[in-house]
Amino acid sequence: MDYPLMTRLAAECMGTALLMVFGNGAVANVELKATKGHHSGWLTIAMGYGFGVMFPVMMFGAVSGAQINPAMTIALAANSLFPWSEVAPYILAQIVGAAIGQLIVYVTYYPHYRDTDSADAIFASFSTTDAAGSRSNYFLNEFFGTLILVLGALCCLSLPWGQKDPAVASLAVGFIVWGLVTSLGGPTGPGLNPARDAVPRLLHQLLPISHKGSSRWNEAWIPVVAPIAGAIIGAWLFHAIFA
Repeated sequence: MDYPLMTRLAAECMGTALLMVFGNGAVANVELKATKGHHSGWLTIAMGYGFGVMFPVMMFGAVSGAQINPAMTIALAANSLFPWSEVAPYILAQIVGAAIGQLIVYVTYYPHYRDTDSADAIFASFSTTDAAGSRSNYFLNEFFGTLILVLGALCCLSLPWGQKDPAVASLAVGFIVWGLVTSLGGPTGPGLNPARDAVPRLLHQLLPISHKGSSRWNEAWIPVVAPIAGAIIGAWLFHAIFA
């Protein structure tokens, strides 16, 4: 079934919002002071992001493709797998969704933001940074992580077995994200999605949170540019070998 553009944009908006709620919500649960999940560990965060991709793909994959990621949208268009005329509307919907999702995290965890005095813990629930303070490592991690994510997602969702059983394909995509966060997520977070990083970073700058520290704009280009570059290569590999 072909859905109207506005319906597809609504799906992208809601799907990206869910990604933020599940993913950054999990980080807030682990990092912020006095939550029920405080210090519950990295697997909680990995599970949150895995579910944060899995559920939108299940819910909206048949509607909009559940791209929920500007890097994916740009990569598909760059490889002639998505119309350029719809790139800007899709990205705008994803940006709005990321803002809505992050605001939901902020509102629901407000008492814990108020009580947390660690700037790093607060920032982690919004955006990414490199644990070693290395911009080159930051770029490489986001580049290769997104390359693997996009290649894996396209293989799962577009090859015959995935088209025959989209529910199982959606589960597989969620597990790819879960696996990436546990394997390549240590250095940066990871972001793997420009909307997931840039929009929360802006909200981090704007929201009145005590002890929030710097929004680290000097490195903000990395989790935008690196995922787009990695996604384009990942989609190219899929298109050149499997499509």
